[in-house]
Amino acid sequence: MSKRRFLGLDVGTVTLGIAISRTGIIASGLEEFRYPQGEWHIPLQEVVRLVKLEGITSLVIGLPLNMDGSESVMSKTVREFVKMIKDELPEIEIIFEDERNSTENATSLLLEGDLSRKKRKKVIDKVAAQLILDQYLERGNN
Repeated sequence: MSKRRFLGLDVGTVTLGIAISRTGIIASGLEEFRYPQGEWHIPLQEVVRLVKLEGITSLVIGLPLNMDGSESVMSKTVREFVKMIKDELPEIEIIFEDERNSTENATSLLLEGDLSRKKRKKVIDKVAAQLILDQYLERGNN
């Protein structure tokens, strides 16, 4: 059986943070993909492209939950986007990962690296996607 390859996604209203793990052990930020609000077909095509290009077997997608663990308004949006992905890529494994605090943790990490606000804004979602994917991989579920 071939090795599982993962994409981590941090879905936002106008950005899609993308991380990758080609080994199933280490995640790295891949890109911060921007698109017009509501134009979900654009990030969908980017996900499809990357899945095919990289031989991705599993998507680890951040699910934005409220602090009490209930689903947020954005959770519904993420689930709708995931349905679009499943329609295009029915064979892909979808794994939801609790993403509470991922953006805050990414911000803290970038602040430790002394990045300016302008530079942080350009990479924050990519770093959040990496943290989401790392969180999943560290549990050894792969």
